[in-house]
Amino acid sequence: MTPDQIFSIANPLALLAWVALVLFPRRKIVTDVVIGMAVPALFATAYVAIIAAKWGTGSGSFSSLQGVMMLFTNPWLVLAGWIHYLAFDLLIGRWEVIDAGGRGIPHLAVVPCLLLTFMFGPSGWLLYMILRATVSRGARAPSL
Repeated sequence: MTPDQIFSIANPLALLAWVALVLFPRRKIVTDVVIGMAVPALFATAYVAIIAAKWGTGSGSFSSLQGVMMLFTNPWLVLAGWIHYLAFDLLIGRWEVIDAGGRGIPHLAVVPCLLLTFMFGPSGWLLYMILRATVSRGARAPSL
């Protein structure tokens, strides 16, 4: 498969997972199996396979911004980075839903945070943390 083909599979899969998280936040099959294991495991497997096969095939490093920019001239490594984002943002979204449920925060209040987390990762988490601080009823959320 090419990087473009894998990208064209990963993106819709991530989108479907996010839609499920928004629409079915209280269904354990969604939060625990689909979002908590299956989709992140697929992304992690693809990530590991790409890194194992393609690491060292290009120039660059993590020691400077210029080095990172050089790493991301390789389409395979860009794809690995993208899959990394998809996986971790989805796991953060899952945490937001579970944490909000445990704290009694209405799901509709969490949806904008999820949308922002899906699109802009850390900014969605930040919005959720602000929501959590202002809306939480003081209940302690279950640990993940």
